[in-house]
Amino acid sequence: MKRKKFSKRARNIATIIVVGGMVLIFLFDIAVNVWAGLLERRYPLLPETFDFIGDGGSRVHFLNTGNSDCILLESRGRFALVDSGWGSENPIEASRRPGYEERVLRYLKRVAADETGAVTLDFILSTHYHYDHAGGFPAVMADPAIHVNEVYLRPLNTANRRYFERNWDLGVTRGRIEGAARARGFPIVEELPDKPFLLGGMTIQFFNLDSYENPRLKGENDNSVVVLITVHGRSVLLAGDISASTGLEQQIARQIKEGMGDAFTLDILKIPHHGYTLSTSIAFLNALRPKIAIVTNDLGKIYPNVKWNLALASKSTTISSVHENGVIVAFATDGKISLCAGIHLAN
Repeated sequence: MKRKKFSKRARNIATIIVVGGMVLIFLFDIAVNVWAGLLERRYPLLPETFDFIGDGGSRVHFLNTGNSDCILLESRGRFALVDSGWGSENPIEASRRPGYEERVLRYLKRVAADETGAVTLDFILSTHYHYDHAGGFPAVMADPAIHVNEVYLRPLNTANRRYFERNWDLGVTRGRIEGAARARGFPIVEELPDKPFLLGGMTIQFFNLDSYENPRLKGENDNSVVVLITVHGRSVLLAGDISASTGLEQQIARQIKEGMGDAFTLDILKIPHHGYTLSTSIAFLNALRPKIAIVTNDLGKIYPNVKWNLALASKSTTISSVHENGVIVAFATDGKISLCAGIHLAN
């Protein structure tokens, strides 16, 4: 009888602890959301009017392609495309979804076309070969209005792929990109530049080019090419889908600090891996201290620990390319940053 009473009491205590913990987490999450809302007021988002077209400015365009990356770089009339969003011919049947190729092409023709309607991209880069980053490139290159000076296309490393990637047809995705480039006669560059180079007034530098040689790294996410952009004294980091669990985030942050100086802080961070749980660690954020974080996903799909890290560790303003229907970050010559949203309202 005593044992039954003890067991019942233990269950009651356990229930109170669990329910109490859940209530505390819920209240904590509400408090973090309120704090995040206050942080967002530091950088107002203006509606985009596209008055800038042809003005030769420097901008980074985060297109709304759902929970996928498609980022257009622009500086002094030069353009480049980092990732391409979901495509319509996803080789992963279980993940088949509508592609964004038409949206991407309409946008390129609106903001990057010359007076003849032709679009020239200095380079295109697939940060890695997951379909949410690389799937749209074949259709983009197939369009006769698009010309690409260089197609950055790293060799595919299958030695370090994760088990679940075996059925993701990464080779098919890369093969489609290569085939589309060869069909148009666009030069393919497999050995990416390991030194900074210019795109108009932007300085571009690639990181994580030696991922295939690092035995700790596993899978295409950790093979992501990371792109650091500096312009007019400001900085943007496009972090692909890198993760914290393998130490890659800390490695990239350390390399950036070594090159830029210990006092360096980041202005804009494209949050790694769409805000999913194994990315955007406190150590990564403490090292780079980003002022503005942009997630290529819905705000509601950011994992709680990532949201908490951004709000509390780095006090970053977090902006969603999906919620805002695309975001443009513009850099004035005096270093001032301005943000505009709603970039797909007219297309």
